[in-house]
Amino acid sequence: MSTVLISHPACRRHDMGSAHPECFQRLDVVTDMLMTLRVLDMLAHFDAPKVTREQLLRVHKSGYLDYLEEILPENGYINIDLDTRMNPQTLKAAEYAAGSVVMAVEMVMAGQAKNAFCGIRPPGHHATSDTAMGFCFYNNVAIGAAHAVAEYGLERVAIIDFDVHHGNGTDEIFNGNENVKLFSLYQKGLFPYADGGQPDGDGVYIEMPGGAGGPDLRAAVERDWLPELEAFRPELVMVSAGFDAHLQDEISDMLLSDADYQWLTDLCLDVAERHADNRLVSVLEGGNDLDSLARCTATHIKQLANL
Repeated sequence: MSTVLISHPACRRHDMGSAHPECFQRLDVVTDMLMTLRVLDMLAHFDAPKVTREQLLRVHKSGYLDYLEEILPENGYINIDLDTRMNPQTLKAAEYAAGSVVMAVEMVMAGQAKNAFCGIRPPGHHATSDTAMGFCFYNNVAIGAAHAVAEYGLERVAIIDFDVHHGNGTDEIFNGNENVKLFSLYQKGLFPYADGGQPDGDGVYIEMPGGAGGPDLRAAVERDWLPELEAFRPELVMVSAGFDAHLQDEISDMLLSDADYQWLTDLCLDVAERHADNRLVSVLEGGNDLDSLARCTATHIKQLANL
């Protein structure tokens, strides 16, 4: 198999309220677009297993996991912060979301697939080792990267994060870790740095101003990311695939187009081909405008599958 799609029906049942932008329809519109483009039936689909506590503990603290289980509501909602809420199905959805990424890593490392896309929610890259925030509870991509290091002995895993918000959770979890390197592109002044500040870890960061478009993005990536990726020579490429820097997405002020996300996908594939024997795992993060999310995610998957 070339490209596999991994998810679980439980990911649709996490809910933060009818007006919340991180909604189950995000998964539905992607599936609908893949069907419209006649791509869905050309790809292998798998339902994920639940993540195990051992796998979670590689990146999250035991007390944090216990805390989430203790506060899980029996009905209704409980607020974690102003933007992040739990309903009774949240942790089950998060367990299958993280399990999707673990399964993707295992399939890619075993040669059962060249690459994988995890169409999951809740997203994960803002979740730190001990704090839920930014719609995130378990750090899916971090759990997958840690699994690759622990189970397959990988020494160099690259996480390429092109969500419009900095993946501060991933940054915190792997700060000082020689085996995993974060490459993060984000808009200045947005969460988690809406009140100022900037990343202080050891990743490779590209901070873009509001109003930046495709030419700005491509120049910055070629200048700042590509030399570092070449020097790092990743054995596995993981992608935190957020599509919220699109010009249609009102959550940001960046002006990326569908073609820019195709270019980013091709860049990730090229790095994986040169250094990682094509091994790549992509994980859905943000994207709140349903129309652009559907198109750009479908384009991303088509590029992964070379369709």
